[in-house]
Amino acid sequence: MEGPEGDALSGTADPDHKTASRRKSLVREYGEAIVIAVLLALVIRTLVVQAFTIPSGSMMDTMLVGDYILVNKFLYGPELPFVDWHAPGLRQPRRGDIIVFKYPQDEKRDFIKRIIGTPGDEVLVKGQQVFVNGKALVEPYTKQGAALSHLGQASFCSYQYACEPTIVPSNSYFVMGDNRDNSQDSRYWGFVKRDKIKGKAFLIYWSWDSEGHWLRWWRLGRYIP
Repeated sequence: MEGPEGDALSGTADPDHKTASRRKSLVREYGEAIVIAVLLALVIRTLVVQAFTIPSGSMMDTMLVGDYILVNKFLYGPELPFVDWHAPGLRQPRRGDIIVFKYPQDEKRDFIKRIIGTPGDEVLVKGQQVFVNGKALVEPYTKQGAALSHLGQASFCSYQYACEPTIVPSNSYFVMGDNRDNSQDSRYWGFVKRDKIKGKAFLIYWSWDSEGHWLRWWRLGRYIP
């Protein structure tokens, strides 16, 4: 026997049911989009590019306190998560590269310095002057103080490394801050192992002066060679 109830079962769907299904579909779509975006961001951060903040003046005037930088992790080969292994990179670190690495004395901290000596190089520091393989480096990027002796020929050297000609070990790098009078670097604690390097700094994307409370707009988008 046909009745109203039978017509309802074989007829058009309930509008409220359609609305609820549409809402569930939208929630699912947004949820999937958010999950994909988060996963993509994690992959990019782990394997390609990571953002860091400059907390100290050891790299002045190349980098200032409050600079926000991007670091290319893909260039040297990123460290793969959960395994102690790096993927192949495009090239090896070179002298002059500004790198972010795990601080040898506390690997939970990240340091940023400039590579001065590569594996096999002989490094010697005399006052303000750095010599690599017997040749004086030309370093227009350094911030030097007036406390050191004339022409860099200091009579006394208090550094732990490079007061005498020092050979950089294999798979290691000798790094220094551009602000030579205010930088804890390889002169004091030694070499950076190749597998502790996270990547090369390449861009300042934001710069904020916390003391003056103003934006250093002229530094935005500055490329770091």
